[in-house]
Amino acid sequence: MSSSTVITNIATLVTNDPALGDGSPLGLIQDAAVVVEGDRVVWAGESGQAPATDHRVDAAGRAVLPGFVDSHSHLVFAGDRTQEFNARMSGRSYTAGGIRTTVAATRAATDAELEANLTHYLTEALRQGTTTFETKSGYGLTVEDEARALRIAARHTDEVTYLGAHIVSPDHADDPAAYVALVTGEMLDACAPHARWIDVFCEKGAFDGDQARAILTAGKAKGLHPRVHANQLSYGPGVQLAVELDAASADHCTHLTDADVDALASGRTVATLLPGAEFSTRAEWPDARRLLDAGVTVALSTDCNPGSSFTSSVPFCIALAVRDMRMAPDEAVWSATAGGAAALRRTDIGRLTPGAYADLAFLDAPSHVHLAYRPGVPLVREVWRRGVRVA
Repeated sequence: MSSSTVITNIATLVTNDPALGDGSPLGLIQDAAVVVEGDRVVWAGESGQAPATDHRVDAAGRAVLPGFVDSHSHLVFAGDRTQEFNARMSGRSYTAGGIRTTVAATRAATDAELEANLTHYLTEALRQGTTTFETKSGYGLTVEDEARALRIAARHTDEVTYLGAHIVSPDHADDPAAYVALVTGEMLDACAPHARWIDVFCEKGAFDGDQARAILTAGKAKGLHPRVHANQLSYGPGVQLAVELDAASADHCTHLTDADVDALASGRTVATLLPGAEFSTRAEWPDARRLLDAGVTVALSTDCNPGSSFTSSVPFCIALAVRDMRMAPDEAVWSATAGGAAALRRTDIGRLTPGAYADLAFLDAPSHVHLAYRPGVPLVREVWRRGVRVA
């Protein structure tokens, strides 16, 4: 039998269970304790009511919340796009290839180089409180390169997404239909064994609604569940398609009609907002308030990638969401934990309730509100993943 540990003297505990705490969505408990046994939480409540355990850890008046769930990232890549970013932020035109630049660097990299890059950014994210992450392929765009990206990712997370439909491969620039056939045929066959999800960038300049439906439907037939890059750069069919196909998540959701919002509110599809992308491209912010007021489930994620959102920091994204997307601090923290779990269709993460994984982030602050109140400050003091102190 595994030993038990009580973490006590927690100033504010975020459980994400209204029944355990103050009745709010965050289920807040003041002067709290949480008991961990093995890799799971077995009890949470007020410190004075904590059961006897084998070990005791003093949180020293810190806030404790579930580890962040980063449900959208692109971490299997090589190279960077510093020059592109510098030109964009300096108001200069830049004619390099965007995603294609990363595709060329990724294809040229060895497996060891790609894995070293991945683990570097995972370690960086872990230090900032991220205990669960999803990541995608999409920078290979050949059968071999997409499959190896997923094999590498699967060594580090269960939440692996096949994104052969990121853009039309430069090799098929003159024949997009042939590339869609490859993505739904030989490439899918090679990639499906290594992935849980299938994603498509449904956008002008990438894949239209009919192409996206064909790609996602083929993935579903292979046992992969849909996610969609939807309505990021313009109004389009991505959100409606995501809801129609019961996608776990429609990601970006910047340009939405009332019908899009109504569709999200009526279905199970989570709207995943990625404020790092708007910050890094000076694009229009998604209106989180509009979605939340309509009853849509909202997740917050980093979209960590070398082109449009090169941040691994969920706390930074929480601060952006509060400042620029009209989210309350409580809403942003919920969306970065329980919301991210919902976007991955998981109930065993993103909360600190009996039966959930013991994934915890300790803040050098008495309240979770400090994540938005003190932007840019490295507040995450300690991280536990599955009951083990890891950072």
